[in-house]
Amino acid sequence: MTQSLVSSYALSVPPRTIMSPGPVEVDPRVLRAMSLPMLGQFDPAFTRIMNENMAMLRDVFQTKNHWAYPIDGTSRAGTEALLAALIEPGDKMLVPIFGRFGDLFVEIGERYGAEIHTMSCSWGTVFDQDEIISEIKKVHPKVVTLVHGETSTGRMQPLDKVGKACRELGVLLVVDAVATFCGVSIPTDAWCIDALIGGAQKCLSIPSGIVPITYNSRVEQQVLKRKKVERGIASDEDRRAAEGHVPIRSNYFDLGQLQDYWSERRLNHHTEATSMEYALHEGLHLVLEEGLENRFARHRVNAQALAAGIEAMGLELFGDPSCAMPTVTCVTVPENVDADEVRSVLLKHFGIEIAGSFGSLQGKIWRIGTMGYSCRQDHVLAVLTGLEAALIRCGASVNHGKGPQAAMDVYDQNS
Repeated sequence: MTQSLVSSYALSVPPRTIMSPGPVEVDPRVLRAMSLPMLGQFDPAFTRIMNENMAMLRDVFQTKNHWAYPIDGTSRAGTEALLAALIEPGDKMLVPIFGRFGDLFVEIGERYGAEIHTMSCSWGTVFDQDEIISEIKKVHPKVVTLVHGETSTGRMQPLDKVGKACRELGVLLVVDAVATFCGVSIPTDAWCIDALIGGAQKCLSIPSGIVPITYNSRVEQQVLKRKKVERGIASDEDRRAAEGHVPIRSNYFDLGQLQDYWSERRLNHHTEATSMEYALHEGLHLVLEEGLENRFARHRVNAQALAAGIEAMGLELFGDPSCAMPTVTCVTVPENVDADEVRSVLLKHFGIEIAGSFGSLQGKIWRIGTMGYSCRQDHVLAVLTGLEAALIRCGASVNHGKGPQAAMDVYDQNS
């Protein structure tokens, strides 16, 4: 291999201000934590970190559940692990869909043999909880799956009544809170959520590759009914206990074996992603150091400032404002404006990344994230300034200078 070819592989990353709905910028303290030396996966120093991560996750999930731990993989790894554990062929699963990620629940549920029942509402809105409860009573599902914060539309589904109804009706509620975890209050126990999927690369502000989950004893009972330790590491007692069970179809996403890995047994199911555990530890420590209520308030204020700036600029916000997420703001693309061209100018000249959307909304809205480490006044003012310039560059008409001024007014009012 020639020296010139070797040199071409030198890693170089351009500076970016990431204001997309994820991944977002990683806190420098997390990056430093990830550079710490490797430890063996059963080194007492490492298992102490694992135990501390479980304890901090309980605090952040606002739960007393014993099981609160991460799974190695992207956010959908948590979704798949929970559905793999709960769904057997023919089980009824109700999925209210108000954006792209409701359809992901359907996709995964179908692959595990669920009898899928769906209900839909227009993208940009959410469901009245009574509508969902009525459908639960009609369908009698084993599992209801709901997205809390739908990043494709920037909407947030209320959950407090649905969870209590599921508990009364003997139905399991699984919630995707990937885009709201650590940015919005999600009281798992108070809302009677049986299983909750968090996110790493969004409001927690650590790299993608690990997904925090928590679930209660109702879910654990279902897991234990299907427990099977793999052949190469199973004891005689494990083999006897598994007789007559229909095992969870996935080995990698087998919550029964993962529970043994995350318990004192330390079953050697897989090799844990050491640096990601360091990242999770430091990320959770940062959240608790800031304080949950302070962190939630920071996300609210920055979202309010961004929305005020967008409207003052003369642009329209997309969707029902009563259910807007404080972590993702959706902006309607003006007529005769190429959405991707504006994003390209913003990235090229300002180094700022915002996102488009999916499906029927592709090319029609921009999605701007205010998440975690990227949820900051300087970033909000920068994206408003850059977006104004990019729009003018692309031939759009905007109210010059009004956006940043309106955002600063919000910050002054909350200082």
